[in-house]
Amino acid sequence: MNAVALNSGGETMVEVLGRPEVSREKVLDLLNGLSRECGELQNLSWLQMFADKAANEIRTRTQDDEEFAEFQLPGVELNYSGLGVAPDELERLCHIENENLALRDEIEQTEMFEEIVGTAPVLREVLARVARVAPTDSTVLITGETGTGKELIARAIHKHSKRSGKPFISVNCAAIPKDLIASELFGHERGAFTGALQRRIGRFEQAEGGTIFLDEIGELPAETQVALLRVLQEREFERLGGTQTIRANVRVIAATHRDLAAAIENSSFRSDLFYRINVFPVEVPSLRQRQEDIQLLVEYFIDRYSSRAGKKIKRIRRSSLDRLKSYSWPGNIRELQNVIERSVILCDTDEFSIDESWLVGQPSSNRRLTDEVETQEKELIEAALARTRGRISGPTGAARELGMPPSTLDSKIKSLKIDKRRFQSLYV
Repeated sequence: MNAVALNSGGETMVEVLGRPEVSREKVLDLLNGLSRECGELQNLSWLQMFADKAANEIRTRTQDDEEFAEFQLPGVELNYSGLGVAPDELERLCHIENENLALRDEIEQTEMFEEIVGTAPVLREVLARVARVAPTDSTVLITGETGTGKELIARAIHKHSKRSGKPFISVNCAAIPKDLIASELFGHERGAFTGALQRRIGRFEQAEGGTIFLDEIGELPAETQVALLRVLQEREFERLGGTQTIRANVRVIAATHRDLAAAIENSSFRSDLFYRINVFPVEVPSLRQRQEDIQLLVEYFIDRYSSRAGKKIKRIRRSSLDRLKSYSWPGNIRELQNVIERSVILCDTDEFSIDESWLVGQPSSNRRLTDEVETQEKELIEAALARTRGRISGPTGAARELGMPPSTLDSKIKSLKIDKRRFQSLYV
């Protein structure tokens, strides 16, 4: 049987692989031909990885062995020992690779996002919402206490979106002086103000095609809020001191730890801007709401910082772990992260421990106090739901009466296991 030509030049596998200058591209070309003949090799990333290794292996082996044992596939005569893989083994590897790809897709849908560590139900609910909104181009508003990891959520949304190959630009609106924030976001022309010696490209232009994350958006001054509203409505802006209109193909993700509803009432935040950014709200739970994740986070941070410090920590002192679990963590994950890093630096043995004087708050293990607070909170929410007939949002909703965002109230209702439907049925 004659060898079948598997590449565009009419050469056979035997002829091409027998040459010492075989390249990755040649191997790819041959494997693509093989896939058309065998109908098995369909995954391009796998082919590219295989071609890299195969080309190197072939170059190495042909220096010592110019003869190749032959085997046959149906209708194809191939010289293949240089690749070091038998036909049935190749088929098995292809099958395993396809299973691995499917498994990775399943894991991405059901497990943690990158450095978002935890398995608590409230966190899984947040990640489910992230998975829903990420493929869309909708504006997202992330709320939650300081230190809960709002930027990690924003990055997860970007990474799982169709814009993932484009820039992710993060801007902390609270860290930039108010008289410079507009220039930072939208850029400026030369001479736009004193000190503007040259044109500056703003963050929106840097994020073109990608995502811009506006952290602490509640700190924006009023005039910048107007400019941002125009970007969200018209998808265009102008640099400071410029007259040219610039189109903005950018997805906006905003975050805040402030109560924007209260900020609207005291006129420090525009209601029309709030409605524009609050298309899809995501509330990140505090560490107090996911205490079952504390041990997992402790182990994760110990592993990270001990590796960086070149230390091997084999176990955690039980008293330290109990104290970490019982602490209220007002600074949330950021505070936990700092405590673990500091402890690893000071740790001189293979046992991890902490200095309890660093945890200055009251331990949340005092269940009588915690239970009393939760009971009072539950009673207040249930009373408000009864008065509003189970309505949460709107001018006559329970959230307005309790002075909190509807998303926050909805989260508390779930965490306190309140059945809001029974308040609706009271008035049917």
